[in-house]
Amino acid sequence: MRSKGLLPFFDCAYQGIVSGNMDMDVQSVRMFVADGGECLVAQSYSKIMGLYGERVGALNIVCKTADLASRVESQLKLVIKPMYSNPPIHGAAIATAILKDREMYNNWTIELRHMIDRIIDLRQKLYNALHERGTTGDWSHILRQAGMYFFSGLSTEQVAFIAREYHIYMSPDGRINMAGLSTKTVSHLADAIHAASTHIAQ
Repeated sequence: MRSKGLLPFFDCAYQGIVSGNMDMDVQSVRMFVADGGECLVAQSYSKIMGLYGERVGALNIVCKTADLASRVESQLKLVIKPMYSNPPIHGAAIATAILKDREMYNNWTIELRHMIDRIIDLRQKLYNALHERGTTGDWSHILRQAGMYFFSGLSTEQVAFIAREYHIYMSPDGRINMAGLSTKTVSHLADAIHAASTHIAQ
């Protein structure tokens, strides 16, 4: 990367949601920086703090020297001012309060871990339900994937079938938000996927 003069851009929209551990999910970024690398790191607090619609996040730029950092900052200000100048402060104030208070931060990370454990449990339940139904295909990717979303591998025709026959809606590429499931609705989704896989070949 360095020999080609590339500047990496890390997107950390799901820090803490992938593994349930804030530090583990940014280990690759920290390793790169510790090795002396310069980079840009985008972070979003929309999902991990439930601040949807508040547009709360940060762009971190790691520079080798303080002089370079100062020059980059001046250029950023030139870009930022005509774009938004004074951004909304409410969501940022909430994020700041949580990150600065040790007790609030600890409570937040515990709650985040509970949320991830719930999603992991739902993944296992969905996998088991499809296995019990003898659904065509290898569904082990349900367990291998991490985070809020499940890329099902369903075709657009199968997605349309599920929407029409089971009133379950997902993106055309078959992406499902696991956080929207519950232990009561897993079986309904499994029935829908099984029916789609049985009646419509990929």
